[in-house]
Formats: sequence, structure tokens, C-alpha cells
Amino acid sequence: MDLGQPVLFVSFVVVTGATAGIGKAYAHELAKRGLNVVLISRSLEKLKQVAAEIEEQHGRSTRVIQMDFTEGSESYEPIRDALQGLEIGILVNNVGMNVPLPLRFLDLPNIDKYIPDFVNCNILSTLKMTQIILPQMVARKKGIVINISSILARRPMPLQQIYAASKTFLDLFARGLDREYRSKGIIVQSVLPAVVDTNMTPKYAKCGKIPADVFAHKALNTVGLTNRTSGTLMHSIQWLLARTLLPQWLQFSSVGITLVFFFHKIVMRQD
Repeated sequence: MDLGQPVLFVSFVVVTGATAGIGKAYAHELAKRGLNVVLISRSLEKLKQVAAEIEEQHGRSTRVIQMDFTEGSESYEPIRDALQGLEIGILVNNVGMNVPLPLRFLDLPNIDKYIPDFVNCNILSTLKMTQIILPQMVARKKGIVINISSILARRPMPLQQIYAASKTFLDLFARGLDREYRSKGIIVQSVLPAVVDTNMTPKYAKCGKIPADVFAHKALNTVGLTNRTSGTLMHSIQWLLARTLLPQWLQFSSVGITLVFFFHKIVMRQD
């Protein structure tokens, strides 16, 4: 799909978590396709660096908004104010945080702080950004919302459960939102990548790892074709292999839990 065509009348796209990994790759790819970009992330220094790269490499305009997504609902008013008057055609809900692996729920570090930080960053961010931007898309009867979920959202994931559950939320929210607003001219897509080469990817996860820029290019080509995608053929194959080689009954067994702990202990020692 040529994203430049259906949103040519729109000035900007918005990408959260835009200074690294998949978010940065989506920002570059959208700019390459002729769209101006609003970058939102925590580090102002990194935001300015990515903005400069986009303007130099793709000749598009950028705006940057500094935001710590671990904060609560009240912190979104500056974003709402900064976006006033901008015509936004695409929203990429990408920002998120991971957890150290493998961990049972009660073993999360500094759990009293970690839980609200995690919920705010991985779940609240998508709800609030969608609440802020979706109304103008509905008014124009045109727009695209992309939620970056994960292959881990496809089934419960013991020892990675809080992360997997948050990504399941993004997946289900996108699929439901697509049904609610499709008749209004809005496309909502859930993207469930497997192994992408980002800072959040464990060093040992080398098999089938795809560079973030390649992933963003291929995944954006599926917009308008499907509302739920692995992003690339390679990642669809990875999911097929994962569910075949690690069936859920084994993953949920005491043997499976022990194997996961043992595996991570070995590979972390190698790292």
C-alpha cells in the first residue's frame, strides 16, 4: 500500500517510542514515503538526533515532544497541546518497556514502582494517544492507527507474562477498534513481530532476526491488506515453528518452566 496516497492531505504522522528500534524505523520509513513526522519519546537529545536524521535523509518536516510514558494520565495534556492544529493521518503506538527474563511475577524488581510504570508505558500510552488523535481522524473519515504488539501476545507466556499480557491488550484493542471504526474510514492494524534487531531483543535471539528498518518497510506494506499481521513472511514462519516445536502443553508444564530457566541461565552466562 502506498501510504503517501491516502493521507496526502494530512501533514503529520505520530510515532511513540520513536528514538530507537521499531519506532525509529517506522518514523524513518514513513518519512521516506513522503510524510512529516511527530516524534515522541523520553530523551530530548535522542529525539533531536532522530529528527535531524529524518530531515537530512528524507527532506521531511519533524516535530519532537519529550514525554516519559511511565507517568500517569495527567502528563498527556502537554502532548494534546503540542498536537493542536496539526492534521495527523497516522498514529503508531509503539512505545513500551520489557522485563528482565525469566521472572515470575512476584520476582519483578522494585515491584511496587514497576507495576504502575509498566502499565502506564505499555497500556495507558496506547489508550491515551488513541483518545487524543482518533477524533480528528473520525471527523475527516480517514486515518490509520498501528499498534505494535508482539509474537508473545499469541498465547500466555509464563516467565514473560506481564510483557506478553500487555502486548495481548494492544492486539485485542487494535482488533476491536478496527471493527468499531472501520465504517468511519479508519484502518486499525495490530502488528505482532517476532525477533527484530532492537535494544530490547536478547543477544542470544539470533535466528531469523530482521533489521528494524527492513521490518518497518515490509510491515507498512501490509497496511490496508490485513488488520493483523506478523509484519513479514519470516515472522509468520517463526510463529509457526514456535507453536509446533514448543506446544502449549509443554510450555505450561513444570518441565517446560524448568527448561526455560535453565536455557536463560546458560545464554545469559554466555552474554
